Amino acid sequence: MPNLSLTTWSLHRNLGPLRWTQWDDERKEHVTRVEEQPEKLSLLELPAVLRDKGFTTMEICHFHFKDTSSSYLQELREAIQQAGMRFYTLLADYGDITNPDETRREADMEWLQRWIDIASAAGAERIRIIGGDADPGDAEALKLAASQLQRLIDYVADKGVRIVTENFHAMTSTADNCLALLDACGNQLGLTTDFGNFKGPTKLQELSRTIARSESIHAKAQQDEQGNLDDVEFISCMELVKEHRYEGPITIVYDGPGDMWDGIDRVRKLVTPYLG
Repeated sequence: MPNLSLTTWSLHRNLGPLRWTQWDDERKEHVTRVEEQPEKLSLLELPAVLRDKGFTTMEICHFHFKDTSSSYLQELREAIQQAGMRFYTLLADYGDITNPDETRREADMEWLQRWIDIASAAGAERIRIIGGDADPGDAEALKLAASQLQRLIDYVADKGVRIVTENFHAMTSTADNCLALLDACGNQLGLTTDFGNFKGPTKLQELSRTIARSESIHAKAQQDEQGNLDDVEFISCMELVKEHRYEGPITIVYDGPGDMWDGIDRVRKLVTPYLG
């Protein structure tokens, strides 16, 4: 049956500074932009807190790692294990594997390989790779995305980490492209579906097609400026999860205003009836 999961993005105002990766065109290298946030809870403390709140699985965004040394990654791995949690996915929130600039593209691939190594050391079961920022109608860029994902799949062969992509950013903004990448890479590539990433009148039809082949669900509710959730649309998305008999983690995503735990709890109340 589905199990309850949380992404660290849902606590991004509580876990300390965000370390965003960016590409510096002049220097032709990656730089880190630090966005200050209070550390109300450390990443090492989080697994036990989530366990006590009834979560069984967690996903961690790369920008929440305050340290990537071997000693810190081992500490994090042990904290997750001691809490009895599963580290389901490390979310690599940077990297354009379809960038037309070969220098930038190869640098991003090297960056992703480094984060694959980090995911392996920290005990993550998966790493989410963005499918690219190219136009979704660019057939050659789609082929490039598939070949780049295959390169990363080959790289993880002995690392105990699975590559997944997501309906996230331009290239995978359509169900057709998400499924084309799965078909190109075979069962070596997994897929995450985020409720919030498809747009427009065909959203539910697109979600239905990707949920059917997903091994991770990001349960994000639409909301207004005051943080009020669109319960009706969210339940329609959850009904698709039920229809396709999905049995993996349902990861709550909340990034609205107000107290983040309160927002998480409001989404959780909508998810709970579907947990079995």
